[in-house]
Amino acid sequence: MLGDKDGTAAKLWSMANLGTPMAVRVAATLRIADHLASGARTAAELAPVVRADPDALERLLRYLAVRGVFSRDEQGRYTLTPLAEPLREDHPAGVRAWFDIEGSGRGELSFVELLHSVRTGEAAFPVRYGRPFWDDLAADPGRTESFNKLLGADVAARAPGIVAGYDWASTGHLVDVGGGNGALLTALLTANPDLRGTVVDLPEAAQTAKETFAEAGLDDRADAIAGSFFDPLPPGAGGYLLSLILHDWDDSSTVAILRRCAEAAGDTGSVFVIESIGSSGDTPHTGMDLRMLCVYGAKERDVADFTELAARSGLRFVAVHPAGPSAIIEFTAA
Repeated sequence: MLGDKDGTAAKLWSMANLGTPMAVRVAATLRIADHLASGARTAAELAPVVRADPDALERLLRYLAVRGVFSRDEQGRYTLTPLAEPLREDHPAGVRAWFDIEGSGRGELSFVELLHSVRTGEAAFPVRYGRPFWDDLAADPGRTESFNKLLGADVAARAPGIVAGYDWASTGHLVDVGGGNGALLTALLTANPDLRGTVVDLPEAAQTAKETFAEAGLDDRADAIAGSFFDPLPPGAGGYLLSLILHDWDDSSTVAILRRCAEAAGDTGSVFVIESIGSSGDTPHTGMDLRMLCVYGAKERDVADFTELAARSGLRFVAVHPAGPSAIIEFTAA
């Protein structure tokens, strides 16, 4: 790069260049790695299978081969490299679906409209797609299923730290508000045989949670109720759990959700907020914070932030409990 004597401009270009991230995401969306898993293929052989233009696909694959994602031999056949393995659907890391720009990776393209968010403090997703993220998700059952599945897998990975992070049995009955497919509550009930639990989530997720509990043999202690956390919650439980929920919402919505939990918990129950902000609860992830702004118009928060919002909801801070990469923030009635 002319005039770039110390290489800083080249470094900045590599950070700002959109070509590579989009090329990787297109390859993931087309499931190129899955189709190459059985053996080498040319772009011409792949094109009809993935419904792509042969010439454009060749150019995409050559670009990614130069960057080590795929390997290309002298006959123009492409194979997987170790770097491409996580792009397979069956890879345990589960990143392919997050990169799929026709599925759960759709929200990531909101970053194209980041300027709008920075200027206004509002979500960029509606600027790109014409409606808020949650409305867009609800309009496509396939994306909803994929999104819930990915969140369930993420929660299951975090579950050991959360299970060990608090004496959940002491709550007697735990309501997992926005508990998705029931993966976290299943882990908590399995580890605490005397604990009862309820998931409250939208109808499709609630039905999946019921199936999860039945498969785990927990349907005698667990149930799922269709509902919204903006509406009244089942009252009288010992604990109300919000796991990776509040970072998806702006301050006013977060206060509304916490207030519903406070109303249901009453004077004797507790409200538990679990977020991926480090074991001490004071290290928000900057990358996730920007993503929350772009997609939802929301934000990552530390304990002080949650404490202030909880106070507006009729709750007071009790303690922070380390839970692996997450923190469990405990609140009770003020």
